[in-house]
Amino acid sequence: MIELVQFLFILAVPVVVSAGAVVTLFAVGALFDALENPGLISSRIEAAFRGKPKPSKPPPADHYYKPYWAGKS
Repeated sequence: MIELVQFLFILAVPVVVSAGAVVTLFAVGALFDALENPGLISSRIEAAFRGKPKPSKPPPADHYYKPYWAGKS
């Protein structure tokens, strides 16, 4: 049992350290991106909380435009 715990500890520590290094590099890159483009960050934040656009409505039957595939009438 102790050998299994030691093996898992030896296996888990490098995986956790490597994952932490990758996450840290990603965070540093995001920080530099935010410092380089401060206006872009505010637009990204606003876009994240903006609602979806309303779906378009089909034109009424008496509308002046008719699609070319509707045929001549």
